[in-house]
Amino acid sequence: MIEHIAGRPEGTLEFRITGKLTAQDYETILTPVIERALQENDRLKLLMIVDDAYDGFDLGAAWEDARLGLKHWSGFSRMALVSDKDWLKTATKALAFMMPCPVKAFDLDELEEARRWLSTSLGAIHMKELGGKALHVELLGKLAPAAYAQADGDLDAFINRAGGLRLLLDLREFDGWQSLSGLREHFSLVRDHHQIPDRVAVVMDDDWVKVAKNVLSRFMQAEVKVFAEEDFEDAKAWLSAPA
Repeated sequence: MIEHIAGRPEGTLEFRITGKLTAQDYETILTPVIERALQENDRLKLLMIVDDAYDGFDLGAAWEDARLGLKHWSGFSRMALVSDKDWLKTATKALAFMMPCPVKAFDLDELEEARRWLSTSLGAIHMKELGGKALHVELLGKLAPAAYAQADGDLDAFINRAGGLRLLLDLREFDGWQSLSGLREHFSLVRDHHQIPDRVAVVMDDDWVKVAKNVLSRFMQAEVKVFAEEDFEDAKAWLSAPA
């Protein structure tokens, strides 16, 4: 069955799934709620909580799921799955690149984190000084070129004050770029500063760690180490450790 959880922020839909899904769940709850919300909002944020009692779906539900997806996928700006079922989270991560919007999976005890991720403004770059030459740079959401213009100036100002740079690059909530020009600005920023850091710690989704280890070392002259999401504190400690 599907339960619509009311009281979420404007433009955000939240559902809890338990037991076995049927076509009737789609016809009487999920589809009507989504279609009403799309009449009032150009784009929606969707959070699906799949609890431990989830028991799959019947063929009718599978058909309704496909129809709903084909009709409304473009109406979503961000989606979050909250579940402790490993196969669901693995499938979500594997298919995320095919989706028309950012998609992220969370454990059941990370429900509030999932809600925060949905509500985070798109296109933000946050910087926090960690002491000495260490700087925490957090990329949030889907970045536009304008976000890099401010970041470039802030980064130069920090380097001038600190006399160097040790960079903690936090990609845990990074969703990519809003356009190709955003991607171009990103590589322009990397190109202009790639020789300055003497140490770079990168924190990112576990699935990309092995790939990043090979790619980043080719683009950065600094000592680079990549950490999984759960090792964030280890990344901070390594960044500040003596050379």
